[in-house]
Amino acid sequence: MNYKWHFNEPERDSQEKATTLAKELGINPTLGKLLLDRGITTSNEARKFFRPQLTDLLDPFLFRDMAVAIKRLNDALGRKERILVYGDYDVDGVTAVALVYKFLKQYSTNIDYYIPDRYEEGYGVSRQGIDFAEETGVKLIIVLDCGIKAIDEIQYAKDKGIDFIICDHHVPDDQLPPAVAILNAKRTDATYPYGDLSGCGVGFKLIQAFAKNNGIPFSELIPLLDLCAVSIASDIVPIMGENRILAYHGLRQLNQNPSVGMKAIMDICGLAGKEITLSDVIYKIGPRLNASGRIENGRESVELLVSIDPVQAMHKAAQINHYNEQRKDLDKAMTEQANQIVASLVHKSDHKAIVIYNEEWHKGVIGIVASRLTEIYFRPAVVLTRDGDMATGSARSVAGFDIYKAIESCRDILENFGGHTYASGLTLKAENVQEFKRRFEEYVDNNILPEQTDAILEIDDMLDFHDINRQFYYDLKRFQPFGPDNPKPHFCTRNVYDYGTSKVVGRDQEHIKLELVDNKSDIIMNGIAFGQSSQARYIKTKRSFNIVYTIEENTHKRGEIQLHIEDIEPSELD
Repeated sequence: MNYKWHFNEPERDSQEKATTLAKELGINPTLGKLLLDRGITTSNEARKFFRPQLTDLLDPFLFRDMAVAIKRLNDALGRKERILVYGDYDVDGVTAVALVYKFLKQYSTNIDYYIPDRYEEGYGVSRQGIDFAEETGVKLIIVLDCGIKAIDEIQYAKDKGIDFIICDHHVPDDQLPPAVAILNAKRTDATYPYGDLSGCGVGFKLIQAFAKNNGIPFSELIPLLDLCAVSIASDIVPIMGENRILAYHGLRQLNQNPSVGMKAIMDICGLAGKEITLSDVIYKIGPRLNASGRIENGRESVELLVSIDPVQAMHKAAQINHYNEQRKDLDKAMTEQANQIVASLVHKSDHKAIVIYNEEWHKGVIGIVASRLTEIYFRPAVVLTRDGDMATGSARSVAGFDIYKAIESCRDILENFGGHTYASGLTLKAENVQEFKRRFEEYVDNNILPEQTDAILEIDDMLDFHDINRQFYYDLKRFQPFGPDNPKPHFCTRNVYDYGTSKVVGRDQEHIKLELVDNKSDIIMNGIAFGQSSQARYIKTKRSFNIVYTIEENTHKRGEIQLHIEDIEPSELD
């Protein structure tokens, strides 16, 4: 990877503020700078950031329509009406459904859940789902992580005497569906002060409001927070504000007292006995929960997450793990095909966007392939496949570029679309694919900034090895959980040397295990550089080089600090 390194030297005024804040907190000035970079300017704000408190969660009744939603829910429970909890088939949707269903089933035996079939019904609220609700006597549907654009479908339900409460976080159109209540902080008339909750997060606020209204202790909601953490990590929402509180305490729940179903999926992917991080959720737990909706039906993931029988949960987790293996095979084959298409594009360096279409591709995996292309080429990517007379697609973006707006600019030739800044979905007539490709690429060409298509490594600060000790690492860990708006900090150390014991490792000799010294101290620092064995020959010349890295704990030697080296370049001094 040919990264461009970017470091903005802080101005003197900012340096002084960082030093003052760090002194008040008793931490390294570098960590004071990290706090300022995150908009944290006082020691009181810093303490709340380092130790998020559940008591700082916002009042759920600040949501427009929340009081109406709770009244309708209370009425349904009081009248013993049948309730259906309905959600999307991705991780955010299935965790949201599991959360609301698990809590409400304590107060009603007349409740069920529904996940639409990706292939038969498509995304969001379907008429087939509403027909199922009518056939089973449902009077109230609580829809999670979708529904904000389902105007016709919700009118269809209303005509059948079925009410809707919408809990969504996707961007709405100007016209809202005819639901009883719409909980969405992205409404133009929104009154909720935090607009970045996941779909599961909005579901949690509904349950929080219900508990508050009915005198239920908040402590009864805490076991549900593991679901919030999984949704927040998997849906790539900002890890600041209210999401940080939910993710922080959700991770604590995952590590200390996970639900039966969550423990089963953790065991099946080799996380038993380990400290679970948001990274583990993103790369291990989330993909497995997603796999059932991609290969079969997302209902199976809900069945796992609401399970109370450990034996049944392990059986279901094993089945979902099998789906994930199938998904990986499809993902690998489709990504290879997609790369061949992109490689064949004439003057591909001039293309600021990627739009590819293959009628044979598996609908459940196109979102993953779009993500892969974005990571490889640093371009917004749309991957489309055939679905009957339609083409359906998934879009993923690069940092700082709003792909939802790019797709919205083509709305007159789309049948349906939705999503948010970095991830969206769309459906259009197959005959319009080429016109969509032309217009989407034109919009990106005219609106994306040059630096948004570069592989840039943002450097948070310059360090010498003597700055990196146990106390620094302990204080740095307090910035966790990391994610959007609170990324894992990257540091740079200049003029380091091989101590003489660095070596190439790995099954295919593709990594470098390093022991390094700098020119400021006699400290020997351990590091690992994955996939960078091509640099080994230069390193062994004993010439100096610069490194960009994150600071981790060595998983093989507990308590030992290790540098995870992202990039290496020869020093300018050479």
